[in-house]
Amino acid sequence: MSQSEKTERTCVEPGVLYLVSTPIGNLEDITFRALKVLKEVDLVASEDTRHTGVLLKHYDLSKRLISYHDFNKKKKAPLIIKDLKEGKSVAVVSDAGTPGISDPGYYLVQLAIGEGIKVIPVPGASAFLSALVVSGLPTDRFAFEGFLPAKLGKRRKRLKELLEEERTLIFYESPHRFAKTLDDISEILGQRRMVVARELTKKFEEILRGTAEEIKGSLGERKLKGELVILIEGKSA
Repeated sequence: MSQSEKTERTCVEPGVLYLVSTPIGNLEDITFRALKVLKEVDLVASEDTRHTGVLLKHYDLSKRLISYHDFNKKKKAPLIIKDLKEGKSVAVVSDAGTPGISDPGYYLVQLAIGEGIKVIPVPGASAFLSALVVSGLPTDRFAFEGFLPAKLGKRRKRLKELLEEERTLIFYESPHRFAKTLDDISEILGQRRMVVARELTKKFEEILRGTAEEIKGSLGERKLKGELVILIEGKSA
């Protein structure tokens, strides 16, 4: 059997941790390689097994699933490491997008690296990158901040620390905190150009542009659903 034939037969290695990117909405936004890895690994560690189950069922994949999320990572991560050391291949997936970005994937990766376990990325969808490229804001330099602190005082303190940042700022935010976050952005960062992206790749995808005050005014009393990506232009030189 030639080396190329061996490569076509399998794409996973024993004892390897795979970070598999999954769709952020549209189930068609997944790579052929990701599907092949999910099909061939021994185990899939998922942030939400029900959510991942929908994806696997859509592509007719039957796979052993275990939950691995922020609340059980300290208990489950050592068990996953044990499986990897025994030669099992493991894929880690988040609810949506690239695992390790604002989720507990990084914790497992750190443990794996510390144990000398090989970690392989399987690239794919990412909410903040998708929002950035359609924002119209500078893309050559940007600072991804993840979620702002939920508590008012800490959130305002973080925004003040970013006041002099010249790169495009990117945040994730939940819908129930969005209005208050807009108020803080308006007061602390001023009336800069801003973009809000929600429900990316889904039926009700929406891109809002304007200053914080303009976006809040355009929304009125409307309650947004789904996690949001907020992008703000950096301080102008």
